[in-house]
Amino acid sequence: MQKIAPCLWFNDQAEEAANFYVSLFPNSRIMDVSRYPEGGPRPAGMAMMVVFQLAGQDFQALNGGPEFKFTEAISLSVSCESQEEIDRLWERLLEGGQEQQCGWLKDKYGLSWQIVPVALGELMQGDPEKSQRVMAALLQMKKLDIKVLQEA
Repeated sequence: MQKIAPCLWFNDQAEEAANFYVSLFPNSRIMDVSRYPEGGPRPAGMAMMVVFQLAGQDFQALNGGPEFKFTEAISLSVSCESQEEIDRLWERLLEGGQEQQCGWLKDKYGLSWQIVPVALGELMQGDPEKSQRVMAALLQMKKLDIKVLQEA
């Protein structure tokens, strides 16, 4: 187990969300589900904490109640090797969610994701004029398009 694992606070969809997320990434799995007991603060049997891995990284999902909501102040950034991977993740994560600018989206649970090509880092390095053109193209996009960024 890694030393630090993000804990995602949900109202009552932690188990559903964790199962959805693990379906999207290779090397992902549910590791443990602990449930609320009789007499607890939430319905007995509801998942309390779901421990899961996404692409080998540990996460926790807590059904803590409606007090806290996700904001864009935290997001999960996914480095994608190909346009096909970007397209697949964008489509699946966007189901019931909301597109945002520059490769960001909110999924149906309100969690923000950045779906970013690995190539972006390479395109932004070196020539400042090229970097400026790439940034200008990026600012016009919602889902990132590697070919358009390369042509910039």
